[in-house]
Amino acid sequence: MSVRLTVAQALVRFLAAQYTERDGERQRLVAATWGIFGHGNVAGIGQALVESPALMPFHQGRNEQAMVHAAVGYARQSNRLSAHAVTTSIGPGATNLVTGAALATVNHLPVLLLPGDTFAGRPADPVLQQLEVPYAGDVSVNDCLRPVSKYFDRVGRPEALVPAALAAMRVLADPVDTGAVTLALPQDVQAEAYDWPEEFFAERVWRVRRPRPDSAELDAAVRAVGAAERPLIVAGGGVRYSRAEDALRTLAERTGIPVATTQAGKGVLPYDHPCETGGIGHTGSSTANALARTSDLILGVGTRYTDFTTASGTLFPDGVRFVNLNIAGFDAHKLAALPLVADAREGLTALTDALAGRAPEPDRWRTAKSDWQERVDAAYAVPDEDARPTQAQVLGALDTLVDDTDILINAAGSLPGDLHKLWRTRSPDQYHVEYGYSCMGYEIPAALGVLLAAPHRPVWALVGDGTYLMNPTEIVTAVQERLPLRLIVLQNHGYASIGGLSEAVGAERYGTDYRHRDADGGFTGPPLPVDLGANAASLGMRVLRPRTVRDLREALADARRATVPTCVYVETETADTVSGPPLADAWWDVPVAETSTRPSAVKAREEYDRHVTARRRHL
Repeated sequence: MSVRLTVAQALVRFLAAQYTERDGERQRLVAATWGIFGHGNVAGIGQALVESPALMPFHQGRNEQAMVHAAVGYARQSNRLSAHAVTTSIGPGATNLVTGAALATVNHLPVLLLPGDTFAGRPADPVLQQLEVPYAGDVSVNDCLRPVSKYFDRVGRPEALVPAALAAMRVLADPVDTGAVTLALPQDVQAEAYDWPEEFFAERVWRVRRPRPDSAELDAAVRAVGAAERPLIVAGGGVRYSRAEDALRTLAERTGIPVATTQAGKGVLPYDHPCETGGIGHTGSSTANALARTSDLILGVGTRYTDFTTASGTLFPDGVRFVNLNIAGFDAHKLAALPLVADAREGLTALTDALAGRAPEPDRWRTAKSDWQERVDAAYAVPDEDARPTQAQVLGALDTLVDDTDILINAAGSLPGDLHKLWRTRSPDQYHVEYGYSCMGYEIPAALGVLLAAPHRPVWALVGDGTYLMNPTEIVTAVQERLPLRLIVLQNHGYASIGGLSEAVGAERYGTDYRHRDADGGFTGPPLPVDLGANAASLGMRVLRPRTVRDLREALADARRATVPTCVYVETETADTVSGPPLADAWWDVPVAETSTRPSAVKAREEYDRHVTARRRHL
């Protein structure tokens, strides 16, 4: 038996029948589609979606990159077990997907991209928005998506959809291979009819594997951890995606091994758990970093060991050994580690059972952790309730308000560093900081995806003015969908994070403040009269404008109760006048000019040369 449908209609029907299953729980693999329609998809995917609204829920986006961010936010909140699709036209609509695709792939988060493509039949050549490549007639702008996709296919014939769609689902559901998956769809092929076998539309369940560790690898890991005198666990995002928090807690409690967390791993233990020592690396706590510098073994669980985690190769001491538990062999072998290739929950459980005879460690970090919490309290402290708040005091005010149901979303600027150091995470999924790609403009659309995955929880998007200006468009979508987005905009008149980095590397904050030009053509004039609160209001948000810390507390409480999209617009004080977040006590490698006529750069280079000598290659 066969069913006659267009390629687009067949794809929508196919996607509606795909499921994932893990631990006996089943959910739609592709739960909804985001889209902006143009000539490359309006008559294909667009027609198919309007014909079958019961099969595929649809969300209308305003910016193609933002739609991918929303899909990524949904996938992360769903622990990679459910995803969204994103459809665009050919041309600029398709190329706008590239940044979002890179973010998804870097963070191992599933999203299905369905960009339109130029005509497969080439009835006219060139057509509108076609990229002409003299040496290759089959190239289109969608080929830009190849290097940022975990799977890419161009469906040039109707029957080619069958293997392409099945391959796409396999990758989306695979915890090792997942990321952005692209099916480029020529606009003529989308609208072409074909007789499809009925079995193509049968319900399929993609079981998400939990591979157990190899016995030989497990024995080697157990011997190494058992022999270590000062081990440290570095927990990454893989712990969360595996739902291995309880297994990690059990291992830590039974062995007494302290746990430090990456940006993606923060929250896998609550902040007040005795074995939790805070964030690690350049944006981490002095407690965790001191443990890292004196450890003789690092047990990495679900981490990629980015340069922020390793302090650009300067954090861990000479002679330290690494055991890496990771579902991906590529990451398990990093830093010349003993690999333990397995699902995080299965691997942690096996380690706990095998280390049952290990005597718990003395709590050698309790005093340091207490001291760090005092530093957090000092950063949050408010000497004057009627003063304008600092960024840290905004976080402190929010900290007193939230409970374990709230979710905080951030990605870029100075906030990821402040949050990693200061935020007291109460639940495994409360801390949603995208720092694999650290993409400005991620927060607002990602919050919409999280709200769709967790509709009854308070979701906060925290952005600076620089990030807000990158991508405020999905505020309109929040208003349209009646999603109670809680947006905190911190107005500090520029790129504060890069301004600080610029000063540190001798670039003197050039081009980082939002200011009028001065008489000499520089950027040191008065701050620009930008009113982002008015902008948010013009897009349909309810806007609160606290002026003082006292006002701020009331505004945040009001926003948390809100049932409509609400923005808290705060002009912040600099941290110069009060105790701000502790400075980084771990290095990050940003090369400095080797020669310069300006004293600031010369001094910065001297400091750089001092740090770079501490880099180690762990072999």
